[in-house]
Amino acid sequence: MALRHFFKHLTILTSSYGFCTLSSRFIHPSLTTLFNNINPKAQPLIPAKFSLPLSHCYTSLSHPSTSTLLSPYLSVRIRCPKDIADVFSEALMCFGASSTTVDEDDNCDTSNEICIESIFPESEDVDVCISLAADSVGLKMIPSYEVKTGEHYDWIKKTQESFDPVEVTEGLWIVPVWKTPPDVKATNIILNPGLAFGTGEHPTTRLCLLLLQRLIIGGERFLDYGTGSGILAIAALKFGASFSVGIDIDPLAITSARHNAALNDIGPENFQLRLVSSNTSSPSADEHKDIQEQTSFEAVAESEHETYDVIVANILLNPLLELADDIVSYARPGAAIGLSGILSEQVPCIIDRYSPLLDNISVSEIDDWACLSGKKKLSGN
Repeated sequence: MALRHFFKHLTILTSSYGFCTLSSRFIHPSLTTLFNNINPKAQPLIPAKFSLPLSHCYTSLSHPSTSTLLSPYLSVRIRCPKDIADVFSEALMCFGASSTTVDEDDNCDTSNEICIESIFPESEDVDVCISLAADSVGLKMIPSYEVKTGEHYDWIKKTQESFDPVEVTEGLWIVPVWKTPPDVKATNIILNPGLAFGTGEHPTTRLCLLLLQRLIIGGERFLDYGTGSGILAIAALKFGASFSVGIDIDPLAITSARHNAALNDIGPENFQLRLVSSNTSSPSADEHKDIQEQTSFEAVAESEHETYDVIVANILLNPLLELADDIVSYARPGAAIGLSGILSEQVPCIIDRYSPLLDNISVSEIDDWACLSGKKKLSGN
């Protein structure tokens, strides 16, 4: 059986254009998503005219009890049109699935359909999840599916076995915390997949890391817009940036990024994490209080709009379009800005939106994914 796998650890995206990030090749459960699934609001993920590419990310940080570590699960086989299989798999993850696998050599009856094997927590309402996922990607009819109950399973052991160090490029590795770096002299980014993980295999994560490796010369101030696991902010510091800031809309992301920073011996003197509103990039007073309670990293409400030398937003097409002015407002004139989380076919939309704001726009691609970069215009925003 030929399978195409996509690993994805997920931040929930709401219709208010929150940040959503994923990583690697197999839509595989994070350790904690399997036990304490985060349910999105009961509303469409994003307008149906937009597709759903995603990049690096985070999940719940709740610690599972012993009883949930060996838990039963629901195995769901879904038939859907081949041309939306990938995006529908991502939507299923947003609305409750713990993992999905696209079966490219299945026994579906028609050549235009393909089967998606998915796993849900036993308590999840599969009917609602599939309905919301179908609606979010513009399907007019809910795909047919069958549900079976699986046996108790050691998710932690299975998940850990699936992770190996990933060489993003020569001299740059992403290493799970329980593994030994293959090259101790290389730049090794240590991450805990149990909290959040960007393995570096997903093209958008890889594109952003390669972009940062070129842009960071030494001493830059870096902003990770939608930080998720913190992988890009951590990488920027390891490449030579003097200071990184990661912002996100969910306190769990901030906690996850803080944990991963600590694994890399990075402290608050070099790395700030900021919780922001889902509707604005400025932290509210309540959010500022909440994040201080969750992390020892400094979370400072910005009295003045700080600017940065390098900014990367590896999020989604829709928020990249809607939040363009806000993203660029963080950059000093002439600063480098990277934009990813988009498919190659979506590049023209991003170029149209950002051309008034950026000079020297260039595009790099891996497989069907793209990353744009440019310099903030010296006048204007």
